[in-house]
Amino acid sequence: MGTTYKIAVLPGDGTGPEVVAEGLKVLQAAAAKHRFALDLTHYDLGGERYLRTGEILPDAVVDELKGVDSIYLGAIGHPDVAPGILEKGLLLRLRFELDQYINLRPVRLYPGVETPLKDKGPKEIDYTVVRENSGDVYAGGGGIMMKGTPHEVAVQNMLYSRAQVDRCLRWAFEYARQHGRKARGKGPDNTLGLVGKTNVLTYVYDLWSRRFNEIGDEEYPDVKREYYHVDATCMWMVKSPEWFDVLVTGNIFGDIITDLGAITQGGMGVAAGGNINPAGVSMFEPIGGSAPKYTGLGVINPVAAVVAGAMMLDTLGENQAAQDVERAVAEVTGTKMKGMASGQMGYTTSEVGDLVAERV
Repeated sequence: MGTTYKIAVLPGDGTGPEVVAEGLKVLQAAAAKHRFALDLTHYDLGGERYLRTGEILPDAVVDELKGVDSIYLGAIGHPDVAPGILEKGLLLRLRFELDQYINLRPVRLYPGVETPLKDKGPKEIDYTVVRENSGDVYAGGGGIMMKGTPHEVAVQNMLYSRAQVDRCLRWAFEYARQHGRKARGKGPDNTLGLVGKTNVLTYVYDLWSRRFNEIGDEEYPDVKREYYHVDATCMWMVKSPEWFDVLVTGNIFGDIITDLGAITQGGMGVAAGGNINPAGVSMFEPIGGSAPKYTGLGVINPVAAVVAGAMMLDTLGENQAAQDVERAVAEVTGTKMKGMASGQMGYTTSEVGDLVAERV
């Protein structure tokens, strides 16, 4: 047996535990095939714990999570907890405390999966968004003055340091060099596109565009560069997604365009993402929410959680195992599943997990 990886499992709320169970089923199949082991520790974090104890993320748990190899997350969100409490107290805190400054979101249409884009298929919808994950309006700068009065003023600052921008851009250039279209045998160039708004956000995206071009010229002359305004990006993601290879952008723009990308690849039941610290602990998750109305029914789609597990394996260095999981997912979506929506898959949640695990 080869390497043993310490994995923290956060099943979370609603249907999170159901999709995580299927993801772990597939991960264990990949581990057995490729002779590595997963040392799993489950953590009771999320809405139920908050309602029961008033705790969101104890400091002691944060310290423990700093010592694992990776985190596998189900979903966070509870109908009896006000919006923002769990998101800020758990998800954002983990991203900031563990310095997961890259959010990686593949936008990939699997065979057999329907897209709302006319005449587009897996060949056209196959690109990746690198979203800076530590700055921007999420950093907490700002406040409210004279709250509740007719003169109330709300300020939310878009904050970026050059160091934050540089490390994100360098990671994106490296990713484009290794995983871009040319590297995948699908085009003549590996291309990195910066998504911004230089004509309006003339301070923040001046910094992004200057460093994008300076770093590209000095360190990555082999990677082709493009620039896209964020509003134009949204249009072309719908009209001509085949134009894109790897995109890099700030936190708020990345948040928006990756959800648009998710629906073009078949919806939240398919989309997965990673919150990555290249030198530390990363966290991988399906993008869909906790879907509480489907809890316990065995109808939720686990594909996104399975793909998140493949992303985790790839980041851990188990590249062949990750490719085997991706291949198995593509075979199941292309030849077995009737649909991606909850209750319309033609199989139960656990049966989909079985189908993928068998093909790994």
